[in-house]
Amino acid sequence: MVDVAPSKLFLIATPIGNLSDLSHRAIEVLNQCDLIACEDTRVTAKLLSNFSIRKKLLSYREENERKQTEVIAEQISQGANVALLSDAGYPGISDPGFRLVRECHRTGIKVIPIPGPNAALTALSASGLPTHQFLFLGFLPKKTTGITKIFEKWQEFEGSIIFFESRHKIVKTLALMEEFFEADRHICIARELTKLHESIISGPISEAILRFNQESKKGEFTLVLAPKGYSIS
Repeated sequence: MVDVAPSKLFLIATPIGNLSDLSHRAIEVLNQCDLIACEDTRVTAKLLSNFSIRKKLLSYREENERKQTEVIAEQISQGANVALLSDAGYPGISDPGFRLVRECHRTGIKVIPIPGPNAALTALSASGLPTHQFLFLGFLPKKTTGITKIFEKWQEFEGSIIFFESRHKIVKTLALMEEFFEADRHICIARELTKLHESIISGPISEAILRFNQESKKGEFTLVLAPKGYSIS
């Protein structure tokens, strides 16, 4: 039995693709909480339906995060148990959640993390690239100048660097990486992790891009860049 007592915020990691990755502990908490705050109520409703869970849902997304933080924190302070979910992965990691967690700490509300799927760590662990230290930079800037500034700042980092990228920008971003970094710099291109069409390509930039160009460009992407001088061979 999960300890669900009044005045707690539960951060629940949700599947990044395969619904079977939702933990038993997460299901228990979702069944026992009073309210679920989530990024997209439609996405969360489908997830809950798969596990026959029926709960009141409250929208908590980037556009209303500031306003809803106060609303949710007030409900928790009045004794409600609230679970926070993003559409996929861990709340607060390149998804809404930071402000609510900060407010809970500020006001003395206990925060309980329920660990689970995370695209960044999943890609890194399966990449074949160094894992002794790594840097997670989330989504890259929209403009080319912003991306190149990031590359310039971190090009000498001695561990692996992890990025998220959308299907709309993946081709452009890979082209910039090929232009900016040495031809033998290793990368991993992970697409649709844990899903039916999962793909993990790892190798020198030019070689990885050639293989990537033979596959579908649809889906969600996680990129891992190896430190300078690293070689799989």
